[in-house]
Amino acid sequence: MNLYDSLPDAAGTVFGAEAVGSFAYSVLTVDVPTASWIPALEIARDKLGCTYFDWLSAVDEPGTGFRICAHVVSLENHRVRRLLLRTTVPHSAPSLPSAVSIYAGAEWHERETWEMFGVTFTDHPNLVPLLLPENFEGHPLRKDFVLAARVAKAWPGAKEPGEAHDPDAPKRRQMLPPGVPDPNDWGPMKGQLPPAPTRPARTPARRRRSRHRRPPGARPARSAPVRRTRPADPTAAAALPVRTRRPRPARSAAPAR
Repeated sequence: MNLYDSLPDAAGTVFGAEAVGSFAYSVLTVDVPTASWIPALEIARDKLGCTYFDWLSAVDEPGTGFRICAHVVSLENHRVRRLLLRTTVPHSAPSLPSAVSIYAGAEWHERETWEMFGVTFTDHPNLVPLLLPENFEGHPLRKDFVLAARVAKAWPGAKEPGEAHDPDAPKRRQMLPPGVPDPNDWGPMKGQLPPAPTRPARTPARRRRSRHRRPPGARPARSAPVRRTRPADPTAAAALPVRTRRPRPARSAAPAR
């Protein structure tokens, strides 16, 4: 049996006692400690035949750290076997040895991860910015990164039509997307804006009305048809207004030309 086929049950035997393996969504995943990151990549390449490097990135897990993920693939015997190696570095010291010496294709991926998450890869040959402009401060893919542009400039939909022309017009409650702080707590307008209005609580009358709402798909109840009766007195019947029928326009067949 191939060594790959013994995973994830034999993850502790193949990658070390502290390794934990799982299989979900057709992907074999093995979590290793930080000290076993480079040896785990060597085992994946030399013993499992995962010679194809696909990608490397990170996930910011609040309260846990940065989870570094490397996806490698084995293509032996015309069969695709995928392996996702993961390790976690703390937020206080986000550092990890570089995998460029094992997989040369990891160079650009580690540069992007360092730029977006702030994880330093030691022994990297050229750890310089890859995507962001010069003098950019911060790491955009961190969960605590503040989207300052949305504080200095109102995002689309912050105002109703006509509000920009009348500064005294009442403003609606602004909806802030994820990652945007309250402009009254952070930014150039800190402490200068009125507090945001609170949403009114639902009244008991509203709850009572919603209890009698028609369920989806149900047809409305039909009322009984009103039956019209003729008056017994003939003179009263003669006094009723007579509906006149609008005459229909006469149609004539035009001769064909």
